[in-house]
Amino acid sequence: MGTSVQVTPLCGVYNENPLSYLVSIDTFNFLVDCGWNDHFDPSLLQPLSRVASTIDAVLLSHPDTLHLGALPYAMKQLGLSAPVYSTEPVYRLGLLTMYDQYLSRKQVSEFDLFTLDDIDSAFQSVTRLTYSQNHHLSGKGEGIVIAPHVAGHLLGGTVWKITKDGEDVIYAVDFNHRKERHLNGTVLGSMVRPAVLITDAYNALNNQPYRRQMDKEFGDSLKKTLRSGGNVLLPVDTAGRVLELILMLESYWSDENLNYPIYFLTYVASSTIDYVKSFLEWMSDSIAKSFEKTRENIFLLKNVTLLINKTELDNAPEGPKVVLASMASLEAGFSHDIFVEWANDVKNLVLFTERGQFATLARMLQADPPPKAVKVVVSKRVPLVGDELIAYEEEQNRIKKEALKASLMKEEELKTSHGADNNTSDPMVIDSGNNHVSAEVAGTRGGGYRDIFIDGFVPPSTSVAPMFPCYENTSEWDDFGEVINPDDYVIKDEDMDQTAMHVGGDINGKLDESAASLILDTKPSKVVSDERTVQVRCSLVYMDFEGRSDGRSIKNILSHVAPLKLVLVHGSAEATEHLKQHCLKHVCPHVYAPQIEETIDVTSDLCAYKVQLSEKLMSNVLFKKLGDYEIAWVDAVVGKTENDTLSLLLSTAPSPPHKSVLVGDVKLADIKQFLSSKGVQGGASGVQQIVIEGPLCEDYYKIRDYLYLQFYLL
Repeated sequence: MGTSVQVTPLCGVYNENPLSYLVSIDTFNFLVDCGWNDHFDPSLLQPLSRVASTIDAVLLSHPDTLHLGALPYAMKQLGLSAPVYSTEPVYRLGLLTMYDQYLSRKQVSEFDLFTLDDIDSAFQSVTRLTYSQNHHLSGKGEGIVIAPHVAGHLLGGTVWKITKDGEDVIYAVDFNHRKERHLNGTVLGSMVRPAVLITDAYNALNNQPYRRQMDKEFGDSLKKTLRSGGNVLLPVDTAGRVLELILMLESYWSDENLNYPIYFLTYVASSTIDYVKSFLEWMSDSIAKSFEKTRENIFLLKNVTLLINKTELDNAPEGPKVVLASMASLEAGFSHDIFVEWANDVKNLVLFTERGQFATLARMLQADPPPKAVKVVVSKRVPLVGDELIAYEEEQNRIKKEALKASLMKEEELKTSHGADNNTSDPMVIDSGNNHVSAEVAGTRGGGYRDIFIDGFVPPSTSVAPMFPCYENTSEWDDFGEVINPDDYVIKDEDMDQTAMHVGGDINGKLDESAASLILDTKPSKVVSDERTVQVRCSLVYMDFEGRSDGRSIKNILSHVAPLKLVLVHGSAEATEHLKQHCLKHVCPHVYAPQIEETIDVTSDLCAYKVQLSEKLMSNVLFKKLGDYEIAWVDAVVGKTENDTLSLLLSTAPSPPHKSVLVGDVKLADIKQFLSSKGVQGGASGVQQIVIEGPLCEDYYKIRDYLYLQFYLL
């Protein structure tokens, strides 16, 4: 049998809940994603809590709450202590996402599930990998190789490839095959015949219109609202799909010569864009080429203004405006407050670019037809005044006094124990058995010195006078002085990163001003809330800019990948069942859709053997270069060596002829681009085809040669 593979969903199957799955490779346990939703309901994490202590490694796929939101809580409360792996953008942008989540909730509630320190501590254990980097695990994971690959959904988003003994386990959720303004499409289509593929059914029932049509409708909706004097609110995530929307707005504003203001409002807006400017190598090929030519960073924004608190928005000039504000769910954050203010005006527009999370205000407003009125809770933090402030200060003073008293008592116990130790070990200590001290001694020493040192210094009861404690120095010495350990004085890279992260945010190690002021503000405060009924008179529009492959594309990709076994997760029950039935007919006979905490065994039916390549065989092999690799066709026989291990040996019989093998994966868009570079143009504008009519001619053979050049011939 092959490598043992078991999959156990912990959250996010047959629904749209956060993603979290246990993948066991032999005895090594991976936690793949550690998501939470904007409700931050601890009951969702109960399955994770039962296995957290057994996790050996955590793999994060995307930098949003649904994929990594529970990481700080799991490490603080659930006993998760495994190393974490992600790409650099997932690490950096995920950190900012959690900062924004915490700060948004701290302003409207007594949020105590995790703190900024908990976020820093959780992300300190993240090991960052680059795309296609093979990372070999050690210890218990010896023989396992993990590698992140492009997912195409969010910046740094990852399709994880886990390999052991030549068998691949692929985890690919929320992928996008389309190239976008700032992202390349996924490379999932190039991973053919893996042993196991774990993917989602989230978009299995949705089919998207063409991008050009979507972009036009998006721009027209904005322009119509703004020209009629209304405002536009786009509820967005902190550092994910909002990046694509920002580039769309920048492009549209430039093309249409619009001068309406655009604001990007989160607690970490400045830090987000600062980091993104340094991630150009993680973006699309077109952005990289453009930067090489012009040296101009595409995220040097010309039309979008970054804001980090709502006061700045309130002080902005009157008039129509576009605001991108977190959170996309409208459950908290600036988007919630702006919606409450703008919803009553018929001229305004709330434009949703992604489906709201289940049971959130955003999801409720996306219903068809939308509600005419919604009840919302409006909360804010206000400083304590009057009797509340006095009561708070008295309580704080009482707590401080109790803490000081406990500290003094502990200190006295320690000194008493040191005094007793000194009496038994030091023969020069005066015998304390005689408690009758002369009046002279008691008057001069007991009455004088003891009164002087009593505040903050309590002498042992066995001493006849105040004594400073004496602790023996146990350090080792050599001819040059005290022996030291040089490692104690080395500043480690992770310590430097943690120092920068502790104050958070941008590359200079500074939090956005608004976020920093919230952390440093120590004034006593409380949260006041009131429930309101908001009349929804504004326009509500949903356009799919989620950046996920649609149902048609998912089915085509799965058919091309053709995994030996397929596991479906994350999607409504209807979408999951629909995709399962399709895949059973057209993809592979082994399709699974497990329930929460249901463990399925997807171990390969194939047997894997390790063989050596003999020197005589290797000397007769002709290699050809394929990208970063060299490949060759081998004709050999399997035999055993002297030490009884399997080996590929050179065949004594003449090698039979074999058909030519074309190695490589070429996309139609790449072929079109290559042909254009050679001066070969297609037919009608926008149609990816070349029409050659009549008898075979020179153009036919030329194009055929160009096509064959895209492959490697063995």
